Amino acid sequence: MDGTVTAQALGQAAHDLSLWGLFLQADWIVKGVMLGLLGASIWVWAIVFDKVTSIRRANRAADAFEDRFWSGGSLDDLYAREGEDPSHPLAAVFGAAMREWRRSAGNGALLGGAKERVERAMSVTIGREMERLERWMVFLASVGSVAPFIGLFGTVWGIMNSFAAIAGMQNTNLAVVAPGIAEALFATAIGLVAAIPAVLAYNKINTDLARLAGRMEAFATEFAAILSRQTEVAANDTATPAATAAE
Repeated sequence: MDGTVTAQALGQAAHDLSLWGLFLQADWIVKGVMLGLLGASIWVWAIVFDKVTSIRRANRAADAFEDRFWSGGSLDDLYAREGEDPSHPLAAVFGAAMREWRRSAGNGALLGGAKERVERAMSVTIGREMERLERWMVFLASVGSVAPFIGLFGTVWGIMNSFAAIAGMQNTNLAVVAPGIAEALFATAIGLVAAIPAVLAYNKINTDLARLAGRMEAFATEFAAILSRQTEVAANDTATPAATAAE
């Protein structure tokens, strides 16, 4: 009789050790933990794809824009093409600066403090663009730090249930213990599957965003210097010159 029970338990254990079987046989709380972590993992990969694509697109657009900016063409023409309705962060910074410059020179005489207002406009635009690009980064950081503990909670709960079942059956045979413990450990594994990509992606994307922010700030500094020279010319000539191509 004992041999028959043991064989049945071994067969049941072998069935339960499949991934789908582990999920189906798990406690409803452990199932909830697994489903939540799987959902978080899918969302993490969606965010990673979106961020990587957005940053690459922004850098490519910035390369093309800087080529046109430094090509010697008219800044007014460039503003009409890209600055009025910017499609990428660097064009947005350029457009904000040109709009403030034109407002300061709108009445034919350059108003005092134009340089400071232009720099402030570019700074605000950089902050706004970075805030948009950094959306959902907190979610990546949260999943990377919290997911292992959520998985551990599912593991602890599952092991508690396993020990309770062992006490009720009064049988410590490995074939009886293994399925419940495997179900519990499966929750930790899913937690790590969600957390590890989130941490790696967060570090990589955060570095790329910092580089893009530095690129925009460098452009803002260079463009502010160009407009400052225009301000000095305007002060000397007591007239407002048209914006000229960057040299």
